[in-house]
Amino acid sequence: LQRAGFALPVADVDTITVRYDSMLELLRDLRAMGATSALAERPRRPARRELFRRAAEIYAARHADADGRVRATFSIVWLSGWAPHESQQKPLRPGSATASLKDFL
Repeated sequence: LQRAGFALPVADVDTITVRYDSMLELLRDLRAMGATSALAERPRRPARRELFRRAAEIYAARHADADGRVRATFSIVWLSGWAPHESQQKPLRPGSATASLKDFL
């Protein structure tokens, strides 16, 4: 963000776990997010139904809960920054802090 010209950059990550009735339900959400077929060198022909059926079996075997639902964990990365302005706070000089971060952790 700083190299792009933003000031006071902040990054944060939220990790959430979502339960689905099946891997195909998960796949529908991934498609809605635009998170499928990300490989540039992927085959351009449509995948066969058997591929998805087998993938659902394997995913369920590895990730299903006792009730048969499957889990998927997503990391959401939040980035923010501000356009520089003279009214923004300035960083303190190194070593000028009056409190230690370890006192608050």
